[in-house]
Amino acid sequence: MRKKLNFKEVLLVGSLLFGLFFGAGNLIFPLELGQRAGVNLTSVTIGFLISAIGLPILGIVATGLSDSDSLFDSAKPAGNSFAYFFTILLYLTIGPGFAIPRTATVSYEVGLKEFVKANDTLFLLVFSLVFFLLAFYFAIKEGNLIDTIGKYMTPIFLILLAFIGIMGLVKPMGKAASVSPIEKYQSSPFTVGIIDGYNTLDAPASLAFAVLIISSIKNLGVKDPADIGKETLKAGLVCLLCMGIVYSSLAFLGSTSAHIMDGGENGAIILAKIASHYLGSVGHILLSLIVFIACLKTAIGLISACSEMFSTMLSLNISYKKYCIIFSIVSFLIANLGLSRIISLSIPVLMFLYPLSIALIFLSIFSIKTGKREKIYKWTLAFTAAAAFFDLLVNLPESISKSHIVENILLVPNKFLPGFSLGFGWVLPAILGFIIGYIIDKNTKKSKITYTTGK
Repeated sequence: MRKKLNFKEVLLVGSLLFGLFFGAGNLIFPLELGQRAGVNLTSVTIGFLISAIGLPILGIVATGLSDSDSLFDSAKPAGNSFAYFFTILLYLTIGPGFAIPRTATVSYEVGLKEFVKANDTLFLLVFSLVFFLLAFYFAIKEGNLIDTIGKYMTPIFLILLAFIGIMGLVKPMGKAASVSPIEKYQSSPFTVGIIDGYNTLDAPASLAFAVLIISSIKNLGVKDPADIGKETLKAGLVCLLCMGIVYSSLAFLGSTSAHIMDGGENGAIILAKIASHYLGSVGHILLSLIVFIACLKTAIGLISACSEMFSTMLSLNISYKKYCIIFSIVSFLIANLGLSRIISLSIPVLMFLYPLSIALIFLSIFSIKTGKREKIYKWTLAFTAAAAFFDLLVNLPESISKSHIVENILLVPNKFLPGFSLGFGWVLPAILGFIIGYIIDKNTKKSKITYTTGK
């Protein structure tokens, strides 16, 4: 008899999914867009929810339906070379290249930056050094102390966050969605909101996290891929509801906070000032401690996961412990660029990585009908990568993106790719690549049948 999860089990897996996704980026980016979107708050938030929640849930479900065992396995139909390239790029992005350094800078800017007026660079240096020494220690020891602390800290954090959210509704800092949006959100706010959701990193991360969720569902007795996909979707809806409430509340708080502080701050500083406004200095210190623990837990998990993946997938004779050292040092160095700088430098990579992640998610879904066909995967991802490379170029620092060579290159996508200016120039090439790959695959199968039968 085919097993289905009961309501309690669905809630359990849904809470696990929420715990995996909810990190530093999920906390700060809704606050930023809320403060900056102004009167376009609703449309920006809806766009953000689609890419920050909808796509990650779809990624988990797609992996379950396609019966893939890992991120590498999901990408393998496009060839081993692509699978290695994509897996390494994604893990570096959700690891030492962006997400791990962000855990240190977010906890620093929520907790200390508001009190540090001078020598900010020095304080960040010392703070991040201590932060990554702790993260490295727990990553190599694989101890339970930080997990034990986290079990208590996470509920307290959510309670404090709920309190701030309720206070924001009962006693708002100002009227929501009542100020003029910054230039970025003045035109096409919905699509800009979708692009903003990329910053959470949850869609590509879902391809890496999926194996944990699928394993949990299998351990509960569900074995059939179709049933795994259905149960994953149920758990995903639980996560979607919880994340949607949290994101919408944070966006609302960010919008009302525009009346009590100057614009242009990053989300960590906005959260710190909101916490001080509603909780006072003691509450702010408590919130800062909890954010520190939450970010430290995330850093430990990511250092461990990346080190485990690299040590097992690559034949470089580098041990797990050595990878922990390497990733901790790299993360420490990047963290000292500061949160705003890290975010700005990560955008070009995200604009290249996200189209490939979305294409791979849909290929996994379509594989239920078409199978994991090499030509379909290769043509779709090749066309997607080519178009996404233009998105990477346009989001590079202005000294490069505004250079004569790059501007001439970008004349091509600006002229021939619909939606390129909005960040969706890759959609048409991805569809064309899929169609071409499908036709070639069908013709190849017909040729083999004709050759075999001699007709």
